[in-house]
Amino acid sequence: MKRMRFIVMVVVLLALLLVGGWWLRGGKTPPVSQAASQVDAASLKDPALIAKGAYLAAVGDCASCHTEQGGARYAGGRVLATPFGNIPAPNITPDRETGLGGWSFEDFWQALHSGKGRHGELLYPAFSYTSFTKVSHDDALAIFAYLQSLAPVHQPAKPLGLGFPYNVRSSLKAWRALYFQEGVYQPDPSRSEAWNRGAYLVQGLGHCNECHAPRDSLGGMQNSPSLAGGQIPAQDWYAPDLSMKANGGLSGWSEQDIVDMLKNGQSARGTAFGPMAEVVAKSTQHMHEDDLRAIATYLQSLPPRSSIPEDKSPLDTTPILAQGAKVYAARCADCHGDNGEGVAGIYPPLSGNSSVNEPTGINAMRAVLLGGFSPVTDGNPRPYSMPPFAQQLNDSDVAAVVTYIRQSWSNKASPILERDVIKYRHTPID
Repeated sequence: MKRMRFIVMVVVLLALLLVGGWWLRGGKTPPVSQAASQVDAASLKDPALIAKGAYLAAVGDCASCHTEQGGARYAGGRVLATPFGNIPAPNITPDRETGLGGWSFEDFWQALHSGKGRHGELLYPAFSYTSFTKVSHDDALAIFAYLQSLAPVHQPAKPLGLGFPYNVRSSLKAWRALYFQEGVYQPDPSRSEAWNRGAYLVQGLGHCNECHAPRDSLGGMQNSPSLAGGQIPAQDWYAPDLSMKANGGLSGWSEQDIVDMLKNGQSARGTAFGPMAEVVAKSTQHMHEDDLRAIATYLQSLPPRSSIPEDKSPLDTTPILAQGAKVYAARCADCHGDNGEGVAGIYPPLSGNSSVNEPTGINAMRAVLLGGFSPVTDGNPRPYSMPPFAQQLNDSDVAAVVTYIRQSWSNKASPILERDVIKYRHTPID
């Protein structure tokens, strides 16, 4: 089955390559540096511009991808896992041989806005140019000035870990024809300034949709409806739906709940863990209050979602729920409360928790098995963490307690089976 799927994928990619190549040759596309003007080198040393760029680089969470564990900041080396193979993040310090030292701003703008390298080579979308294309020219210039102000670090790139046909860069022409729409964010004049700022941050520099959207078999994002949630490829976490309206993943959340979560890593409605904990620790906690509120304003405008279909599986959950209730009382209630209410500022509530109710149950299973680790932030410098129970609970117990949590109090999510637990028992936390 896997071999047949691979063969089909190759045929589809080659066909798309032919179509995409024809489309690109026949279509008229604006020059990638059309919006970019020649930048005087002296202007890049403006302290105000560099400070602005430092802030924007934090908003874009650039350091997370471009810094390997224990390595020099922005020197690259972190390997980004994808379903198609591993892609190492490059060095973006101003080292002339291995980083951006020889790059002009026009080169940088071309990469950020058009997804093309210094020599015109197509970049793999593990670099989120599908979102970064929306970043304004002035903001891109500030980020470039900041990166050029860093101490250069000599660190050669690691080899690309993609197999055939994904290592053939020309195949990206077809992928881009299907999934990439180049263009700076255009404000909506019918919306408020705060809404437009939030939309710009979420859709562009914050690149939220890169995780909070489902992807198809070719890695393309499904953006309708926007930010509807999806499993993060190759990481085995589920990024929840971000709509705050009826049936959305953040239904019932207030603006302050969003601000608290992004600023401190916890709110009255839940706690950040998994990949989101890193985003909070390295990015959103450093954002200005007005930007955080702008993001909340935008998320509040996302449309309501369709109601979750009633689970009509023939599985009798009565014995499973009884088993889960016993495990919960013994292992979970002391911290999370008899009714899943949690303890404000310490242990997150489980009733109405978006990570508990997400469609797959992945997040809850991983938290029970491997523990939950909330981020260290200025607003929450000594967060509580959840211990792992992989050694104390067997697969049946984990499935039962997660099912109990997902179907108790206000929660009405689908049950979890033992085979689901087996899949994630030995998955690394990162």
